[in-house]
Amino acid sequence: MLLAADKGDISTIIGGIAPDWGPFGSLGNEARVMIEVVMAVAILLCLGIAIWGAAKQRIGATALRDTFSAEQGKGLIVAGLTGVFIIGSLGTVFTIVYGMAV
Repeated sequence: MLLAADKGDISTIIGGIAPDWGPFGSLGNEARVMIEVVMAVAILLCLGIAIWGAAKQRIGATALRDTFSAEQGKGLIVAGLTGVFIIGSLGTVFTIVYGMAV
């Protein structure tokens, strides 16, 4: 009776879940890093938009009693968080679509 798993390390677990870059698998390390940096900057930009929208909504709803500003803030929050979700899931989507095509 075997009670424990085989010998392994964390890379065995992570390697099973991490996408294999699909169509971008043949890119070099520099290109992968460039793509990751661009995606990270875009995520930070989207988070900044969401934070700006939250501040605009809070200031517009309470201090200025400006309902237009509050509604505009809600739109910025939704747009920023949607952008974060879409950019964050691009690697998985590309890998799935590439895997289905092959």
